Amino acid sequence: MENVVPPQITTELTQILSNLVLGDNEIRSNAEKAVNERLEQTPELYLLALTQFATAADTEVMRSFSLVLLRRLLFRSPVNQRLSLYDQLSAHALSTLERLLLHSLSHEPSVVVRRKAVDTVCDLANNAMSRGRPWHALQAQSFSMAESNDALARESAFRVFAGCPNLIMDLQTETVLAVLEKGLQDPQSVEVRHAALRASVSFLSATEHNQLAQVMSLMYPMLNTLPYLSHSQLPSFLSTLTPLASSHPQLFAPHLHNLLKFLPGLIIPSSDPGPTPTVARPNPAGGSSFVFPPPSADEKGKSPATGDLSADDEEAEEVRKAALEFMLSLSEARPSMVRRVDGWTTAIVRGCLASMGEIPEEETTIWLEADPAEDPTDDTYPHVYEQSLDRLACALGGKAVLPPAFSDIPGMLASHDWRMRHAGLMAIAAIAEGTAKVMQNELGRIVDLVTPMFADPHPRVRYAACQCIGQLCTDLEEVIQEQYHQQLLNVLIHTLEAPEPRVHAHAAAALINFCEGVERDILLPYLDPIVERLLKLLNPGASGEGKQPKRYVQEQAITTLAMVADASEATFAKHYSAIMPLLLNVLQNANTPEYRKLRVKAMECAGLIAIAVGRDVFRPDSAQFIELLMRIQNSPPDPSDTMLGHYLIATWAKVCQAMGPEFEPYLPVVMPPLLIAASAKADVSVYDEDESAEEKDGWETISMDGRQVGIKTSAIEEKCQAFETLVIYCSTLGPRFAPYLSQSLELVLPSLRFFFHEGVREASAMLVPMLLHCGKLSNTLTHQMVSASFSQLVNCIGIENDVSFLASLYKCFSDSLRVVGGPTALPQEIQDGVIEATKRQLQALADRRKSRANLPANDIRDDKEELMLLEEMEDFALEDMGKMLHAFDANHPLLVAISSVRELGLHLGQWDSSEEGGHEG
Repeated sequence: MENVVPPQITTELTQILSNLVLGDNEIRSNAEKAVNERLEQTPELYLLALTQFATAADTEVMRSFSLVLLRRLLFRSPVNQRLSLYDQLSAHALSTLERLLLHSLSHEPSVVVRRKAVDTVCDLANNAMSRGRPWHALQAQSFSMAESNDALARESAFRVFAGCPNLIMDLQTETVLAVLEKGLQDPQSVEVRHAALRASVSFLSATEHNQLAQVMSLMYPMLNTLPYLSHSQLPSFLSTLTPLASSHPQLFAPHLHNLLKFLPGLIIPSSDPGPTPTVARPNPAGGSSFVFPPPSADEKGKSPATGDLSADDEEAEEVRKAALEFMLSLSEARPSMVRRVDGWTTAIVRGCLASMGEIPEEETTIWLEADPAEDPTDDTYPHVYEQSLDRLACALGGKAVLPPAFSDIPGMLASHDWRMRHAGLMAIAAIAEGTAKVMQNELGRIVDLVTPMFADPHPRVRYAACQCIGQLCTDLEEVIQEQYHQQLLNVLIHTLEAPEPRVHAHAAAALINFCEGVERDILLPYLDPIVERLLKLLNPGASGEGKQPKRYVQEQAITTLAMVADASEATFAKHYSAIMPLLLNVLQNANTPEYRKLRVKAMECAGLIAIAVGRDVFRPDSAQFIELLMRIQNSPPDPSDTMLGHYLIATWAKVCQAMGPEFEPYLPVVMPPLLIAASAKADVSVYDEDESAEEKDGWETISMDGRQVGIKTSAIEEKCQAFETLVIYCSTLGPRFAPYLSQSLELVLPSLRFFFHEGVREASAMLVPMLLHCGKLSNTLTHQMVSASFSQLVNCIGIENDVSFLASLYKCFSDSLRVVGGPTALPQEIQDGVIEATKRQLQALADRRKSRANLPANDIRDDKEELMLLEEMEDFALEDMGKMLHAFDANHPLLVAISSVRELGLHLGQWDSSEEGGHEG
């Protein structure tokens, strides 16, 4: 192509770009500075030069880098400028830039660089269209390339359609379907078929709901790409289809029976890890060939489809995971649809059960010796299949999942292979949450199946039994503890003396789950043997055994003692004198880095025991405990110790709860760091599309508006904890908290709109009436505090979109109203403001309910559980809204409006409930 910029500019840019890719930080930094300077001075010239370089550079690396850089720069706004560089370009420069990119798209010889060109072209096209500048030349060239004899050109065309579906959305449906179908059937290139599949998914995802019926015929050629793939190719195709299964599951409804003849052969392992006959592994239709739809009997053998059972294990594993994720996504998106397909749930369950038994035999010794937090065998453990069972159970419920699961699990528990026994126990744990409602009916049989496994000769099976019971205690909380406490505690207490540290530590962990849902009177008869054995784990030397305990066992024993104390309350006082000195000794002496976790667990345990036994028992040790906490708090900060701050705040709160009003003198010690934690801002990083989000501890990455956004969740969690601690201090100390009333309100009121964390907002809503009450009792409540509090509440009510938090806001308003003496204590503008905000919220709720009432009956039935939950939250909001209005006027006219909005609900109880919904329990 001809040069569009002077040669000297090209030469200069070549040098700058060469420096940008160097490893030397100083040289690269200077090059970045040079790029920014040139773009500020002459943006058109250097953007065109960069585009030209992307088509003409000598190396693939530099052409690829230029395209990535161009994509990143085009829609970036320079410093102190509102418009992006793209928006500053003249029409001539834009046309030239587009022409150069189209040349790169059609002539670039490298596959890798061509794909970078596609990404840049799509980004440019999407942003241009959003600004009202359609790129007709790209549309024409893409359709031309789709008909090219060059496979790379065809692939690029379909990649463009996938990345920019607007290019084809407004064309005649028949034309689009013909082009996409031809790509899906490309006879020469798997890459072209995959690109066409991506384009088809993108097209269907962008199609309006009421137009889907016109394009559903595309589903057959899309699914028919699957049978002719090798194991190495299947995962990418299945992964491309999976998002569509989540967003538009109804498109797959006509094909479920055929899919069921194809997919089980991918997810059920081709050979047993053991000879147990109870886990069926049906062969796929046609033996080792997978055809969609499966061929009739006389056509078998004619298909070139390759289910290639001889593919290596790693490829087979990737296929299995991709097929499983596809089936799960459909199940989660439309539970009622897949429940009606016989064998669908059974295939997923059996695939997961068989795969859960694939644990490397030779790793048992390593597992036994490993610290659970640093277990190298964790990388080879089949976590994904446990998680898949959990997801399936939560989506489909107990009626669908329990029968196929328990047709195999009893046989697995009787298998000679310990891995199958282990898998059976872990499977029960995995499905307990989603099937809890139905599982209750068979709980006695399940307990009878599981408890004998505590005597299993293999330590990993006994470990799995602890895991199973612990999970059942959580997911069937109170029910299993009340009905089967004797069986469970007998085996758990005995297992506390198991010879293997990992097993007896996990038995201690399961006891925590048991204690969280147990009545005090049930636990008390077992308190002495539990505490006796936990003390042995914590301090075996005291019993004369002389063993050096594993540190993680001591940590677990301390944590379990804390929960046992919490559950047994004042009765735990009989063991106080044996345990508290040990904990204080840990706090006094465990100062080195390897004992960090032990120290914070001891802090937590001592605080919970103090609450359990009460202030009179705790008082003699309170001064020493507080002195140790102050010493720890005032020690030089260690940036690598991420646990200490969290546990210090939590322990101080427990000490406050234990001491009650006697804690007041320590407020000057605990409040400064607490207020700092409560005032923390959200730490957010936004990544460009070409940037990889950096993986850092304490951070979470989410997708927002097409970009990756990193949020420092650790800091936000600490902020939430600080607000929850303020609730404890204010509620416990009442008027004694008054010195911190003003500072707390200044933090709390803005945090009613802290959208990064629901817990911060909920705690803030609880705190407002508490703080006002504190001020009233201490005679420190000012008119300004009242006015600021109610003004912020009115503002939040007026703009709140989260119906769940809306209920909290109205409750906060009502509670605060009672504190200040009713509506007459408020300025008239605040009274008027909350009524106007309430009118708007009522109208919004009415509009939502009317919209839902117009949904097709099948959609309502399929999404029944979700809709019921949503309407329940709306009813809570309406109830709290009504209480607030009643405080203004028992006959307020808006109370009639609330009743009317209630009547607009779907009243889902009338719908057919014969099919069990999703999440239960």
